[in-house]
Amino acid sequence: MIIFTSVCSNYIHKARCLAQSVKQHMPYARFFVCLTEREVPANARCKEFDEIVLSKDMWPGNFDHFIFKHAIVEASTAVKGAFFRYLLKTYPDETEFIYLDPDCYVYDDMPELREKLKTRPIVLCPHLLKPGNILMELSSTAHGVYNLGFLAVNHSEEAVKFINWWADRLQKYCYDDIPNGIFTDQKWIDLAPCFFDTEIFKHHGYDFATWSLMDAGLSVKNGRYFVEGDPLRFIHYSGYDGNAIDCCMRDWMPADETIFHGLYAAYRELHDRNDADHISQTPWSYSNYASGEKIDNEVRIAYRNNLERMSDVADPFALSNEEMKKLLTPPPAEVVPLEPLGKRALKVLRDEGIGVFCKKIVNHFAN
Repeated sequence: MIIFTSVCSNYIHKARCLAQSVKQHMPYARFFVCLTEREVPANARCKEFDEIVLSKDMWPGNFDHFIFKHAIVEASTAVKGAFFRYLLKTYPDETEFIYLDPDCYVYDDMPELREKLKTRPIVLCPHLLKPGNILMELSSTAHGVYNLGFLAVNHSEEAVKFINWWADRLQKYCYDDIPNGIFTDQKWIDLAPCFFDTEIFKHHGYDFATWSLMDAGLSVKNGRYFVEGDPLRFIHYSGYDGNAIDCCMRDWMPADETIFHGLYAAYRELHDRNDADHISQTPWSYSNYASGEKIDNEVRIAYRNNLERMSDVADPFALSNEEMKKLLTPPPAEVVPLEPLGKRALKVLRDEGIGVFCKKIVNHFAN
């Protein structure tokens, strides 16, 4: 089994937490980090990482062309499909491939998932397993029905087809652009059950997260945690940095609930300990041009909307905002005078009216 996560350097401390939990409860699994940076920071490695792979090193093409169009919030999701494809090709003898977001934490082994992957090529977890939280129902329609903080595939032909489809879509369209129907890598997966043989995994102990906190049904017995009677396998601490978890605990959980509060407090302590070297403050190495000038987000958006024009630029990072804006500014529209009709056209317009004028214009160009 290979478990991987995808990060920029500012989330390496979260990946450390995840890797530590994986090695504690699933020691047979290998843990990979897909890192979207120019180089691996000197302090990035930890003993729980089996391998760190730079996105640019596994990318099948001009990575600078690809990554320039993405902001940091999109970058680590945009490479996930390609990294799945890389793993499937590089490790042909592996049969189980699992992606987990770096802000996940594993609390137990995952026997149900391993059993599913023996026969099911693709396993997805929905955001919601029961109705009632209308705000989250609305959010799911906008952000995606399935949470892509988790995705599992086996090494079947169907899984490979799915990964190739998804990776191709992410190479072209992986943006935080909800008005145009895209939310990074996630919204695409709403289509996956329509196109592929997909298992929608309705186990309350997988991908338990912020959106699961209303009527959570948490319990503990003999030191093991349960959600609605299902053993807790991992928690997705989504929204940790923006205080979303605290808000949801306040708004959705009973005042006397203590189990999740205890788990969250323990995770917070580990999270801070893994950031003792302040790696979370590491600047993203793709946020600036080679000169050091910060890339305007407007330039990134204009670039991705004009990829054909920019295909001749070998390295967009070698330029500047000013140079990029000049290249991306369309030439002024050519003004075509009505010279062939000359004064006669103006006389027709004046003497015979707009209707006759338009007919004669049409006939003129038709002939």
